[in-house]
Amino acid sequence: MKFFDRITQNPEIMGGRPCIRGMRVTVGMVIGQIAAGQNIDEILANYPYLEREDILQALRYAAWRAEEREVILATA
Repeated sequence: MKFFDRITQNPEIMGGRPCIRGMRVTVGMVIGQIAAGQNIDEILANYPYLEREDILQALRYAAWRAEEREVILATA
């Protein structure tokens, strides 16, 4: 995995979904806001506890995950 120091996963936070710096803000939420037409400055205004690098890293993480390929393993 590439190095994503702002993306965290904890089974006790948001059901283990990838989040921004341990907060209850998921990568999916950030990507969804961008897909809905908001730009980075609008997201930062709506979520003042986020930083520009949080959003950029969420985008990089989502792009990395989109390129992953899952391999189905045989069951024992």
